[in-house]
Amino acid sequence: MKIGEVIENVPCIDEYVKNKEVDLLFTSNPSLRSVVVVQEGRPIGHITRTHFYQKIGTRYGYNLFMGRQNQLIIKENPLIVDRCIPITEVSTEAMQRPAEDLYDDVIVTKDGYFLGVVSIRELLLKLVETQVAIASFLNPLSSLPGNKLIDDKLEETLEFQQYSLIYFDLDHFKSYNDTYGFNKGDKILRYLTEILKKNIAETHDFLGHIGGDDFVAIVPHYEVRAICQRIIDEFDSQILGFYDLEDIVHLQVPNRVGKLQPFTCTSLSIAVVTNEHRQFDSVEQLSDAITRIKKECKKISGSCYLINGKETYLVH
Repeated sequence: MKIGEVIENVPCIDEYVKNKEVDLLFTSNPSLRSVVVVQEGRPIGHITRTHFYQKIGTRYGYNLFMGRQNQLIIKENPLIVDRCIPITEVSTEAMQRPAEDLYDDVIVTKDGYFLGVVSIRELLLKLVETQVAIASFLNPLSSLPGNKLIDDKLEETLEFQQYSLIYFDLDHFKSYNDTYGFNKGDKILRYLTEILKKNIAETHDFLGHIGGDDFVAIVPHYEVRAICQRIIDEFDSQILGFYDLEDIVHLQVPNRVGKLQPFTCTSLSIAVVTNEHRQFDSVEQLSDAITRIKKECKKISGSCYLINGKETYLVH
């Protein structure tokens, strides 16, 4: 949600309006919190009710200020934001203000011209609504964007000049869950999540959790080999710590058709598709391409990555 969606109108005046007229604005409208001061339509400051009457209420304040122009009493350097700024960003800026300005209205502009204000109360209420809405689209285990947000991001990605779609999938994860239980399986998923967040989400690229052991990332470039290598190295470095080593040596588990086979340690397959050599016209085309590459990855023993289905892959 953008800040411009929740603005309210308040009076604006130029800096030469006298304070007795400001007093009239406040007294005639008891709910008015502030008046915005503009210069040729552009906000330069504001006069809050509290600040105004603090000045006027001093021993000589009434005689000193009431008949003079408001520029003597204006609060300069207010928080001014464009209407297109997200509420989450505005709330962060608002809470970083000095204590004496913390509850002042936020001034909103359009193309630099005064549009309206947003109270801190309204800002915080809308922030909570926004966070609740966002949370409803997050995967509860990883707190990463789920399918709805992933689909939206894929549609947006088709317009990128350069992009790489990266699909992460765990191998032999079902046999781990069957042997150790879902609670311990979730610990591996959280382990992978932290690795992915560290290597992708912290660089402000997109990271989503499709569900189960399937994750997806989108980066606006083709330089993904180092990312894949680093993620595999970190994943493989501690994955054995989730196992009883005797199980890996002696245990046998049924495969998908019920035939017993040696218990295999979970590994990580990473499939990558880019638009470097092929343009995709729809999310369906992109999904089909990444699915084919993922199937090729799953045929390889151990952790690996495969880019565009034909480039060199790495095996551990």
